[in-house]
Amino acid sequence: MMRELANLQFLHLNLNWNAEPNAPSVDLKFDGNDARLTFLLNPFGSGRATITFTNCSRWNWDATNDHAWFAGEGRYSKQAPKWGEFYEVIGETPLGGNADWEILSDNLPNARHFLFYFRDETLEFIATDWSIASG
Repeated sequence: MMRELANLQFLHLNLNWNAEPNAPSVDLKFDGNDARLTFLLNPFGSGRATITFTNCSRWNWDATNDHAWFAGEGRYSKQAPKWGEFYEVIGETPLGGNADWEILSDNLPNARHFLFYFRDETLEFIATDWSIASG
């Protein structure tokens, strides 16, 4: 199936925080079907943050960095509003498109597509929800 591009929307999720722009020290761990993405916050934040993606059915860790994104080489480089941000991708059919997914389980009916651009990598998650904790 081909992904529908015309109706894609990118809901910006990190309005008052962001990852450290140069060396976020990204780490990913799983607890069952919950994915925990830990990274350094920007210098104006406080320490580290962990985003938990609940009921994660699939995920993708891509090597698309900032240079590739600006050169138009990333999956959403000509569509996502801005590099280095955390988004929910809305309107893609099938959910998640044609990425090289690591599949944990079938997508749940209320699954959502999350996308986070870090300096040297791009991470995507199909999950039912997300939450963030810092400290």
